[in-house]
Amino acid sequence: MQSQSLIRAVVDATALHHNLRQVRRAAPASRVMAVIKANAYGHGMVPAAKALAEADGFAVARLGEGLALRAAGLANRILLLEGVFNAEQLAAAAQAQFELMVHSVEQLELLEALSGDAKVTAWIKVDSGMNRLGFRLEDFAAAHARLRSNVHVHAAPTLVTHLASADDRRDPQTRRQLDAFEAATAGYGGERSIANSAGILAWPTAHADWVRPGLMLYGVSPFPSGTGAGLELRPAMTLCTEVIAVKDVKAGETVGYGGAWTAQRATRIAVVAAGYGDGYPRKAASGTPVLIGRRRAPLVGRVSMDMLTVDVTDLPPVAVGDPVELWGNDIPVEEVAAHAQAIAWDLLCGVSQRVQLQFS
Repeated sequence: MQSQSLIRAVVDATALHHNLRQVRRAAPASRVMAVIKANAYGHGMVPAAKALAEADGFAVARLGEGLALRAAGLANRILLLEGVFNAEQLAAAAQAQFELMVHSVEQLELLEALSGDAKVTAWIKVDSGMNRLGFRLEDFAAAHARLRSNVHVHAAPTLVTHLASADDRRDPQTRRQLDAFEAATAGYGGERSIANSAGILAWPTAHADWVRPGLMLYGVSPFPSGTGAGLELRPAMTLCTEVIAVKDVKAGETVGYGGAWTAQRATRIAVVAAGYGDGYPRKAASGTPVLIGRRRAPLVGRVSMDMLTVDVTDLPPVAVGDPVELWGNDIPVEEVAAHAQAIAWDLLCGVSQRVQLQFS
């Protein structure tokens, strides 16, 4: 049946397979906790999880995400990166056999108050310098002792930290964090997990027992410059739509809200069915590349809620119904993000619910 939505996010499952293999190639001695939170970075959490079934486990942010995976029949190891925050959540997590990140005294107290014979697998987070979640270095030993002595916790907890600046190979903060984590956890049993996508690719000493790739699984570079293709990754998502109108604009006339763009010559404009209501960045500047008929053309004027406009004067004739790629294999999402003064994470996670998600 023909799609009822002109704008679609088409996800290539083979690209996800390929990118997972690239993770294993980069960190061959580590197990992979595939990060599929935030609807798998906009790629569809359940179908992405099925496509990444060869991963050693899945990481999500919150209880509801994990429960959605269980409801879809996925029996894989699932780690809740934020853990749980009340007794009701803890009971549900234990019943679903989720693994829990423990990063606060309040969470230690929840686990100590767990009744009956319920047991959970715990990961304990060390704040090595990001100053977000995790036990401070000076508090780690006491927190670990409490967790290790809890009869409701299976075996030794996995020791975890998160890198704040791994995407900048020149920033000394990562080395300071690695040294701090090593010093804090020396002599403790249990597995270790440090590296996110940037850590996997730029900091081999951070690989440890578990790596936690997110963005690179979806074929996107975690670094401030370059693209996933340059790292031998394959973009998994193609955001595509169609031309819905073509019109001529005279020199001196403006296009779009606020007259933000003025035609310097007689110009052919294609109106495309996509806008910030679909998750395309409103701040994408004139000149942002759009692919129409396999050729690049510049976005002009402001992005509207449902439409954007493209200068196709220099392209072969463009017609209503012509396919448009907003990002994907030919227009890297990293490039669009740069034109919008944004980051690729923002664009991918911002794809809205009215965009039809298709797996291929």
